[in-house]
Amino acid sequence: MIRTMAVVGTGLIGTSIGLAVSRHGVRVHLLDKDEVAARTAAALGAGVLGAPDESADLAVIAVPPGAVGAVLARMQARGLARTYTDVASVKAQTARDIWKSGGTSASYVGGHPLAGRERGGPLAARADLFEDRPWVLTPSETTSQDAVNRVFEMIALCGAIPAIMGDRAHDDAVALASHAPHVVASLMAARLEHGSRASFRLAGQALRDVTRMAVRDTELWNDILQANAPAVAGVLRELRDDLTTLMATLDDLSTAPLDARGQTLEPMVDLLNRGAAGLAAIQERQVADRQTYVEVLVPEGPGQLVRLLDVLRTLHVEQEDAVPRYSAQDDTLSLVFAVPPVRAGQIVRELGGAGWNAESVSPDPVSVARKTADESPERAGRAADQFHVA
Repeated sequence: MIRTMAVVGTGLIGTSIGLAVSRHGVRVHLLDKDEVAARTAAALGAGVLGAPDESADLAVIAVPPGAVGAVLARMQARGLARTYTDVASVKAQTARDIWKSGGTSASYVGGHPLAGRERGGPLAARADLFEDRPWVLTPSETTSQDAVNRVFEMIALCGAIPAIMGDRAHDDAVALASHAPHVVASLMAARLEHGSRASFRLAGQALRDVTRMAVRDTELWNDILQANAPAVAGVLRELRDDLTTLMATLDDLSTAPLDARGQTLEPMVDLLNRGAAGLAAIQERQVADRQTYVEVLVPEGPGQLVRLLDVLRTLHVEQEDAVPRYSAQDDTLSLVFAVPPVRAGQIVRELGGAGWNAESVSPDPVSVARKTADESPERAGRAADQFHVA
């Protein structure tokens, strides 16, 4: 059982880990070369300043990828903890750096929590940052089972979902899922540097969505992109090929006569269709990964559905993740949503305690609800009118 931990690096991730495990009675020791950051994290309740008098059960190295190897070697040499993990978003290069720096692999478990925010630093930290988020572990062949078990325990305290992957498989996956999207957001944001005042006045949600993840901590992201350059380049190369096709199509459209534009449009239509298919694929995969379903009855009366949606947001269930379900037999409307199994019981209890009629249901009622809505749109419409859905 983890009783003591050390967190080396008190930025967003390190401070959030401290906040999360401190809630469960773990004594966390905070170390950072930036004294202001460390004191801020301590003032937030993430732990106490300074190294422990004896080796901690677990130390988290929460520094940029390029620094993990050297920092880990120093912490192991001073005996800071019995087990070590990190939070770097690149694992293959990190493993090589650890080997070069003389770090001991038996007590080290590579780690990467896939969680974050647009802002960094300890003031952006949240105790619930990792809840229901994947947390990848990349143990080596020489990593001890005791070390893996300790990191698993920390992940459970943070409310995250562990996954085991190889270093290279992880790096290829995050190149597509995280690193390349950040680069694309930055490329789009760079177009705004000399944008016209008219463009800024017309900026709406689309622009905010596309640029939301533009890189702010350029030093960190220079480090990340250097460490994962081959995988990120592969994703961007495929993106470049699609952009080249789209640009050629748009150039042709600008000169083609109106009666010939049907054939010219085909490459662009194909690209947009593939984009829609990709979005649908990841949404379906996310639902498939959440195999416990909760159904909540919507009471009759104006504003009840809106009130329920507000409550669900406090439980980290977003409006777009819920599907309405209408029972013609009972003449009732309910909302159905999928959540990780570890959260279903808690959500049902919290909703019940607040006066809502909620229960876990199976088999998959989400597809049933969608099928009902597709087959009987007029009934769904009547139900929406009845409950004053905005």
